[in-house]
Amino acid sequence: MNEVNEWLQIGRIVKVRSGKDEGGYAVIVGIVDERFVLIADGDKRRFDGPKKKNVMHLLMQPVVSEEVADSMRETGRVTNAKLRYAIQKYAQGKGE
Repeated sequence: MNEVNEWLQIGRIVKVRSGKDEGGYAVIVGIVDERFVLIADGDKRRFDGPKKKNVMHLLMQPVVSEEVADSMRETGRVTNAKLRYAIQKYAQGKGE
C-alpha cells in the first residue's frame, strides 16, 4: 500500500471513481489517514464541507496544484475559487 501513500498529497487532483460525484474531479484538501482523504471541488463540494472519501474510490492524477498546496500550507485554508480554477486548468490541459 506504500505506493498509494506517495500519491496522498494536499493539492493533488483526483478523479472520483464511485459515488454520486463519479467521473468528476476534485482536489485533496485534507488527509485523514492512509485510507481516507478529504476532497472538495469548490462548487458542489465546498472547502468548508469536504467529502471524506476512501482512496480506493479515487483515481490519483499526476498533478498537484501548487496554488492549493501553498495556500493550505500558509493559511490552512483555500478558497473555493482556487479549487475550481485548479480543476478547470487541469481539465482543459487534458482536453475535457
